[in-house]
Amino acid sequence: MTTPFRRPTADELAAAHGTTIPDVAAPGLRVLFCGINPGLWSGATGRHFARPGNRFWPALHRSGFTPRQLRPDEQQELLAYRLGITNVVARTTARADELTAAEYREGGAALVGRVTALRPRVLAVLGIGAYRTAFGRPKATVGPQSEGIGATGVWVLPNPSGLNAHYTPEAIAAEFRRLREAVEAAEAAEEAAGGGDDGAPG
Repeated sequence: MTTPFRRPTADELAAAHGTTIPDVAAPGLRVLFCGINPGLWSGATGRHFARPGNRFWPALHRSGFTPRQLRPDEQQELLAYRLGITNVVARTTARADELTAAEYREGGAALVGRVTALRPRVLAVLGIGAYRTAFGRPKATVGPQSEGIGATGVWVLPNPSGLNAHYTPEAIAAEFRRLREAVEAAEAAEEAAGGGDDGAPG
């Protein structure tokens, strides 16, 4: 049972700084979405992408990953769609620019371990800057990446934060949709060939 929505107080937001929140994850997901790190709203509520104005949940629905727009307090329902959420860096901050390059690199190494254990079809990193720093890929661009993690494909999506002025909500949803279509095409090809569930979208 979910807790009704309530805005965190200023004291609760302040206390959230430096805390961590659990992943929403399980083995064999279609897509494991990976945020940069939890913001204060997420740290205070224990819910990913919890701040009003974050465009993750609308983009997930508009792109066709979920049949309706889920609320942050419904995040566990993602597992029914074989979707999940983790972060590059676990530490809660008010802004991503509070993180150090070393934290990104350490987080990237830890993320590789989680992906290797969980084996999602695709790891989708939500933020090109975070991906470039965490994985040492300074020339990476949004979209599918040439190097995966084992059998897991890697895809970079725009940061859905309301602070990201480079992408409109429609443009973010379009990039999410491009990923969904690639995942579905790979699934259809495997089904036609009698293959399994693992592997990157072709």
